[in-house]
Amino acid sequence: MDTLIDFADHFNHRAVVLGAGTMGAGIAETFVAAGWHVDLVDPSDEQRAAAAGRVAEAGGSGTLNPVVSVEALEPAGFVVESVPENPTLKASVLAQAERVLQPELLCSNTSSLSIGELQLALERPEHFLGMHFFQPVPKTRLIELITTAATSEHSLELARACTIGLGRKPVVVKDSPGFATSRLGVAIGLEAMRMVEEGIATAEDIDDGMILGYQHGVGPLRMTDMVGLDVRLAISEHLAATLGPRFEPPALLRQMVARGELGRKTGRGFFHWPETV
Repeated sequence: MDTLIDFADHFNHRAVVLGAGTMGAGIAETFVAAGWHVDLVDPSDEQRAAAAGRVAEAGGSGTLNPVVSVEALEPAGFVVESVPENPTLKASVLAQAERVLQPELLCSNTSSLSIGELQLALERPEHFLGMHFFQPVPKTRLIELITTAATSEHSLELARACTIGLGRKPVVVKDSPGFATSRLGVAIGLEAMRMVEEGIATAEDIDDGMILGYQHGVGPLRMTDMVGLDVRLAISEHLAATLGPRFEPPALLRQMVARGELGRKTGRGFFHWPETV
């Protein structure tokens, strides 16, 4: 099973996405574009409406069904959770989805939280793994798959098939704080912030240096704006607590978050995003 046709047929072209925020909406958009029916679950009327508008604008041959709760759905084989990076919230949402939907493959779109700890909330941890999508979801050609000793080989192979079928490259890593991508991405981003804080260079010049000198597609500070400064702060605090002070957030990051300068979603971060204001 290594193509989307096999994977899609296996799950009858149906996915359930839990959470209609930026990432959840992007995941839903990606599957709808590939011809899937997506049940998008979120208790917020505003979030569901915004996600539905985004998916409709993007188009695709699939369909979207926004719903308030998983309790309104029939059992489903494939479920992706994408609620905010709060371990208590994620564990609760995942446990409810497992109980109600009884999925064969249950995934968490987390960028840093322990998959092993989330598995503790589940009755069938062998069906669970991390499926880390990247922003912007419809355009980024990578999905990071995170496994533990409890994850079955069958679940990993299903996740690989999904990733390849969506036209993405799967990278498989063992459960560890920040996994591979967030750990490296945050380390570079935090150092770039420290250089801005110390007056070494402007955000634009730092990003240009990484794009032109090191062939990065997007600079570390613009990427921070795209991810969200509040998200980067939460991840860096988690990594600092688990891996040590080298991931301690710079004062500048805390100050910008406190001012509401969260990046693209608020119109201003290290760069100005006029299309969002």
